[in-house]
This record gives sequence, structure tokens and C-alpha cells, in this order.
Amino acid sequence: MGKRVDPPTGGNVEAINLREALEERYLAYALSTIMGRALPDARDGLKPVHRRIIYGMRLLRLDPGAAFKKCAKIVGDVMGGFHPHGDQAIYDALVRLAQDFATRYPLVDGQGNFGNIDGDNPAAYRYTEARMTDVARLLHEGIDEDAVDFRPNYDGQSGEPSVMPAAFPNMLANGAQGIAVGMATSIPPHNLAELCDAALYLITHRNTPSDKLLNFVQGPDFPTGGVIVDSRESIADAYRTGRGGFRVRARWTKEETARGGWQIVVTEIPWLVSKSRLIEKLAELINEKKLPLLADVRDESAEDVRIVLEPRARTVDPTLMMESLFRLTELESRISLNMNVLVDGVVPRVIGLSEALQVWLDHRRVVLQRRSRHRLGQIDKRLEILRGLLIVYLDLDRVIKIIREEDEPKEELMRAFTLSEIQANAILDTRLRALRKLEEMALKKELDDLTKEKSDIDALLASEDKQWKMISVEIRDVKKRFGGETKLGKRRTTFADAPDIGDINLDEALVEREPITVVVSKKGWIRALKGHVDDLSSLAFKGDDALNVAFKTETIAKILVFASNGKCYTLDAAKLPGGRGYGDPISLMVDVEAGVEFVASMPYEAGAKLLVASYQCRGFVTPTDEIIANTRKGKNVLGVDEGDRLVVVAPAAGDHVAVIGENRKMLVFPLAEIPEMARGKGVRLQKYRDGGLSDARVFAMKEGLTWQDSAGRTFTVGKPDLKDWIGARGDAGRLPPKGFPKSNKFSG
Repeated sequence: MGKRVDPPTGGNVEAINLREALEERYLAYALSTIMGRALPDARDGLKPVHRRIIYGMRLLRLDPGAAFKKCAKIVGDVMGGFHPHGDQAIYDALVRLAQDFATRYPLVDGQGNFGNIDGDNPAAYRYTEARMTDVARLLHEGIDEDAVDFRPNYDGQSGEPSVMPAAFPNMLANGAQGIAVGMATSIPPHNLAELCDAALYLITHRNTPSDKLLNFVQGPDFPTGGVIVDSRESIADAYRTGRGGFRVRARWTKEETARGGWQIVVTEIPWLVSKSRLIEKLAELINEKKLPLLADVRDESAEDVRIVLEPRARTVDPTLMMESLFRLTELESRISLNMNVLVDGVVPRVIGLSEALQVWLDHRRVVLQRRSRHRLGQIDKRLEILRGLLIVYLDLDRVIKIIREEDEPKEELMRAFTLSEIQANAILDTRLRALRKLEEMALKKELDDLTKEKSDIDALLASEDKQWKMISVEIRDVKKRFGGETKLGKRRTTFADAPDIGDINLDEALVEREPITVVVSKKGWIRALKGHVDDLSSLAFKGDDALNVAFKTETIAKILVFASNGKCYTLDAAKLPGGRGYGDPISLMVDVEAGVEFVASMPYEAGAKLLVASYQCRGFVTPTDEIIANTRKGKNVLGVDEGDRLVVVAPAAGDHVAVIGENRKMLVFPLAEIPEMARGKGVRLQKYRDGGLSDARVFAMKEGLTWQDSAGRTFTVGKPDLKDWIGARGDAGRLPPKGFPKSNKFSG
């Protein structure tokens, strides 16, 4: 333990509770992150760094038609004047606003290397240049007309806008991504023309729910295109609640090649996916043999995306191949929707589509009112001056005499003509050439025009309907400039249903099809040998273990394993351990209780039927399609009581059943007397006084009953020789025919 150090004493030391101090400071940090960094304002869709970049570029007069300026100059001015954070953070934000593959409607027009869809970094800011786009100019349109509030910058030396006028629905059009403290936002980009149509409808039909606005806004519209494969119900639910997600797939076409071959060409990839990383992942999966349907991938992209995928064989189904790729690679991506934004720039809240548009529209109305009042103030000042100037023309000689003879002409003019100080200054500033008769007529016309404009603005401010009509005109103008007919505004992302691949098992399609031989030992160890092996004499087993059963199948198969507890477990053949060692215990691959033994193993065959029977000789026929298990817990098939257990699983291919008990009594009866069930205890197959069931077999009577002795010799007994053993289900039976194995098993 170290020596205790007492706190210093003195008048400047204040004791503070550590918990309270931490809570207070962390809360301040959290609020700073939420409001000053991570979440966008619902009105202009901008975070502070983006707003400061746009405003800084405006101060540098980097309008769309102006000459480009170095990004280093822009970053320096923004950092020095408004955003006292890292220069790289500011440059990264500026770059993203210029990337047409990341931002749906770029706010920055970049010149130089601004990165690419492959994920390559942009050049340093000393090499690149930038200016604003027309979209960015729309965002700050009217900012000099008192359209928004300004607040002091970080050092109080100047001001910055707290929000942009935003004549463009930027939050939904360009989207936003951000992670704050305890909350995050994720808004995908949308099509501007559709947003304008929805906004126009919302103006005339306030309180329209988000579901109805989907008649206009189909869904996200990503810069890189792609295909959304979600249902309309899922999309509607996401927009109603403000939370959800969208499955976006690459756009692909089948292209014919020479000699009847074909290849897949991908022309659009999901948003925010790096093309080079995507291709690296595809190549890696091909090398690991996890994409057996795909032979090769090539990047033939130039200006546009062109990724070529070659199938393993021309017989491969293109849709199935693409479905396997969508499952394992970023050719399908999930874009989340979490419209957690700052409503009115203050309250973080998750909002739906309708409210998001309404917040923007309400902001546009406030901007219109403020700009109108600002214009009214300018008109009033000008009218005051005009009225003073027109007084001059009524008595020009007297005005000139006052100016020539008086020591204080301004005060004398104000007294003689009852003028304000502003009017007197305007008269004194008038040039002699402006005293022509023509100028008097121009002043009267300007007075009339301004008087009419003032009357129109007063009427606008007095009428909510006129305000909304004016906003509608502005929105239609924006739609015309960036609508669906323009190159920038044309919808890029389309909608489709995911193809129905029917009963095709995608898991099988993702496994390379190869022949294997499955070996199961008597103690329940399993392994898979490559190829179809006939000679198993050289197989080694652990300790006193030995071969129980072996069968030939393929890597795409499913293996059914039955346990004495009456359950069926399903294993994937492709996941079985290789044949070099002893394999692995089946008990480690499934969830099974201690002491349970594995009774039978076989490859799953669709549409087949099995006879299952317990030691107490109760059983039934079950379809294999009903007993496939999807989890490690397996599936209950045969219900067994305490003291009972599953002992026989046999293929139910035939029309008769032969059963033999431990009492060495055999009975043959028609298979039709046994019910077909998915699960249950079944019916009694044979009656015993002592012991239980030893073995059972289903066979076709016309082919006879066969068995093998311990030497491997096969015996067949036809119907005439079986007449003494044919009876009804539940009979006791009689001793088996001569030559039947002493093991009481049909397999010797």
C-alpha cells in the first residue's frame, strides 16, 4: 500500500463530491456530442461541421460559377473562424460532401482527387480545390436577409448561423449518419423530386400520415443505385416509426459469352460498400471453397462499375448463384433507418417521414416570414428617402439656396421642409446631375413600385394561405431544377421482390458437391472419408471401439442420427470431421443427455419413410421430411416411457413388416396395419411375455424376406415359405425359419 496523501489545505481548495462531479461533466460531454457533433438538425439536415463548411465557403465567395480555391484555405478559415477542432476532421467532412458516390446531392464541387468508390483516400487538402454546388447555394439562400438566427462563434469575435435557411430538404435528400452518446442516427438519402411531391401534398393536406406519403416517396434513393428488396409493408412500417432498415442488393445482368457460356455483370453495388474490399472478399471466399458455384471474379470497372462473375459451369442457375453471393457477401447490404434528429435544433427525438417533412416546411415558413419582414424594413427606409427627395423637386431653388448660404444646411433643411435626418442626408448626398426632370419621374415610379411591393408583403404576412402558396412555388422551382428529368435528379435505386428460389436449399448450394463415405462407430464417433470407399478394413478406431455402420453419400447431404431417447438429430455432412483421425463424438455435435446411446445413422432422403420402434415393441411409420431438426436439440419422434428406449429405425420401403423379439419369436404382418405419424408412441407391433423387441425390417412380399448370417451369406424366404409366420399386428409369432441368425438380427 502506498503512503496516504492528504489533500492540500488553503483558501482556494474546494471539496467536491466525486460522483456528482463525474455525472455533471459526463452529462455536459454527452450533450455537447449530441447537439454539437453527431445529430443533424431536422430543419436543414446539417451537423455543425457541415454547416460551418458551407457558411465558410460562402464567406470566401465560392459560388458555383466562381473560381475554385484550395481546400487548405477553406479548412483553415473554417477551423480558425468557427470549428476549432482537427483540420483532418473538417477536411474529411468536406470530402464526403463532394463525393458523388457517397452524397446523393453533393454540396461541394471538388476538383482533384477526392477518393473513389474503391475506398482509396483523397489527396491532401493542399492538392485539392473546391467550390459550392447549386444545392449548397439553395441551403443558404436568404441568409443575409435575417432569415435565420446567428450565434457567436467559439471566441465571440464573429457570428455563425445556428441553422441554414434550407430551401432544399437536405436531411431526407442527402441523409445523415452519426453516433452520439447513448443514441445514434442513420438516415438514408432520398429522391428530391419525390420529396417535393410529398411536401406539396403535405401543404394542402396537413397531418397526412407517413403511410400515405409513400404514394410519393417510394423509399431511399442511393447515389450508387442498387435494388431494394423489402416488402412495401416493411418499408411503410419503417417510415411510420422512424426506425427500421432496407435490404439493398447489387444490380446485375446475365451476359452471354462465346460458345454458349455466360457471365454475371454487376453494374451497381450497395451504398457505402467499398468495391475493392467487396472483390477481395469474393476472391477470398472462392479460395476457401465457400462459393462453389462461382469460378472467378474480375474488376473491369472504368468510370462506371463493372464487376464480372464467372460461374463454375454453364449449367449453374444464375439466380441461385447470385442468391448465394447475396447471403455471404456485401453484394447485399442492410442500410438502417433511425431518424433520430434534433427537432427545432434542441430536442433529440426519433420522428417519422411525415413529421420530418413537416418540420422542414414549418422552417421554410418561418424563413419566408423573416425574409419578408426584413424586406419590409428595407422598403420603409427607401420610401422615407424617396419622399424626402421628392420634396426637393417641389422647391429646388430654395433647397440650393439653403445649401449655398447656410452654415448648417442639414438642420435648416430639416426645419424648413420638416424632414428627418435620414431624408436631409439623402438630399445633401444627391448629385447635381440627378436634379433633371427625368430623375424626378424615375423617383415617382420607384415610389409607386415600392408602395405596391409593401402592400403585397403586408398581405402575404397577414395570410397563411398566401405564405403556403409562396412556399409551394419555391418547392416547384427546386423540383424543376433537380427533378427526375435531370441527370442528377433521376431515380437511381429501384425496387423488386427477392426471387423465389422455391425448395432449393441455399446451404447445399454453398457447399461443394463431393462424394464421401460416412463412418459411425459403435460408441457414437462419426467421421467422413473422401470419396466412396468400399474397403473399410484398414480403418482404425479408438480403444475397444469398432465399426457400427458406414454409408456412401455426398457433402451436400444431411445425416439423420437417432438416439435411444426417441429423438432424431440432424447433422450437415459438409461439417463432419475428416477421415484422418477417429472423428468426433456425435454427443459433442448435438445437445443430448448423458447415458443416451445413438441407435441408427443414415443419409436424409426427401420423401422417404422410416419405421421406428421401441424396446417395448411400440412403433409407427414416420416421413423423413417431418423429422428434420433445425437445432442442436433435435426433434422428438418416438415417445418412450421410463424403462423404454428406441431400438429400431428401418427404411419403410415395402408392403410387409417382419419383427423378432428377444424371445426369438418372429411375426410378419402387412405394413398397412401400422399408422403413419410425425411423432407419438405408436402401436404394439408384437406381443411378448418376456423381454422386448430385438429387430424389425420392412420388405416387399413378392421379393421375399432376406437376412444375412454372421458369415455374410444372404438368405431369402418367399411368400409360400412364410405362411406360418404371417399374422396380424400384435400377435406373438413363432420361432424363425431354419438358418436365421442366432443374434436375432436381420443383418447378422
